[in-house]
Amino acid sequence: MALTLAEASKLSNDMLLQGVVETIVKESPVLQVLPFIEIVGNGLTYNQENSLPGIDFYDVGDTWTESTPTFDQKTANLKIMGGDADVDNFLKATRSNIQDLETSVVELKAKALKNKFEDVFIYGDAVSNAKQFDGLRKLINTGTASPQVIAAGASGATLTLSQCSIS
Repeated sequence: MALTLAEASKLSNDMLLQGVVETIVKESPVLQVLPFIEIVGNGLTYNQENSLPGIDFYDVGDTWTESTPTFDQKTANLKIMGGDADVDNFLKATRSNIQDLETSVVELKAKALKNKFEDVFIYGDAVSNAKQFDGLRKLINTGTASPQVIAAGASGATLTLSQCSIS
């Protein structure tokens, strides 16, 4: 039996979709460096480092103190992000003599998607909007100073220019 058109279509990329994805990645410095993986299922469970094991100095013959790291198990649920980019066929036929309307609308929709992704990537909060994912600010404890956060003092206060000194 020969390969059907429906099955062959699954192996072919839509040029418009491929171009949109390339545009989004090319325009976003965040997406250029993020590793993406395919996930089967509706989420990804991973272990997040909670605390590092202790380290100390010892003399010859000292008894070493054991310490171990701790982890928090997290699950990132898959989310759908997108938007509709319709252009009326009449407008495409009659108003695309100077600039291709469909291309312009799709490029601007791709730019808006990139901007929204970058915003949610940093500031996303699934508690305030269950349809989005948690961003870096939510995943990293920004309330207290830690190795992950550059902050003013133990309180985790925001750095200001007046606190910075150049020697």
